[in-house]
Amino acid sequence: MATIKRGSKGVRRAAQANSRATKARKARAKTSGFLDSTIALLPFTEEQLHRFFLAVILGGAVALAWFVATLVGVPAMAQAQIAHLASDAGFEVRHVRVSGTERINEGKVYERVLAQRDRPMPSVDVEALRDDLLQLPWVKDARVSKQLPATLKVDIVEREPHAVLQKADHLVLIDESGVELEPIAASKAEEMLQLSGAGVERQVPDLEHLLEAAPAIRPQVSSAEWIGNRRWNLTFKTGQMLALPQGDDQAAAALIDFARLDGQNRLLGGKVATFDMRAPPRLYMRVPGRADEVLSAQEGNP
Repeated sequence: MATIKRGSKGVRRAAQANSRATKARKARAKTSGFLDSTIALLPFTEEQLHRFFLAVILGGAVALAWFVATLVGVPAMAQAQIAHLASDAGFEVRHVRVSGTERINEGKVYERVLAQRDRPMPSVDVEALRDDLLQLPWVKDARVSKQLPATLKVDIVEREPHAVLQKADHLVLIDESGVELEPIAASKAEEMLQLSGAGVERQVPDLEHLLEAAPAIRPQVSSAEWIGNRRWNLTFKTGQMLALPQGDDQAAAALIDFARLDGQNRLLGGKVATFDMRAPPRLYMRVPGRADEVLSAQEGNP
């Protein structure tokens, strides 16, 4: 009797164990199927996922190593070791991508960026590289980023040519803030605003503000000369010249008055060679040869 009872309990326990094992296998199969389905919905290949997880693991290891090294007071040694480990794992600069270069000599950009070639990614100082690129005349801004595992990406924001600076023996393109960009041939500068006068490159923003006061006149201005570091002479495409008074507000008011007079009397394109508004509200006009005509008339009528 006792033997039969023990046997029946053993059978029940075995059946229960088999049932639990079967449920566990079904649960694992269900979970595995769910994970497989979920991964299949992701826009990544299995190889890309493996590389992603490898990068995460390596990044965690690097962060931990750096933290431990900092605690023991050897960050420089740790950084060198981390860079070495990253390089061995393929995290070094092998590709360089540059965008945004239209006018600038692209070779000058690559000359600076390729100095980072084959360098471990943790050793690349993107801020220092950006500062280096900003030394190039055409570069207004630069964005440098690391694209793991092996690409260094550089986006260049170029300066826009705005006017031509007349120097003693050559012409130079400048942007709207007066930064010199590169020399330019006279034949290519004919349609651009030309600036002259000592220190004129520092006055470019002020000149723009002045010309904005008279939008109808602005397209007619071919050149501007900064006189005595205090006022402007404007020359129009007709070859006529306008002398403006000293002072930002005074010059703007005089230019507005001139634009109004030109709209009423068609001053531009006429016989007057020089308009002098240095003593507003008066306007003095000089007609070539007119003084000789007056003098001859006076001599003929004593």
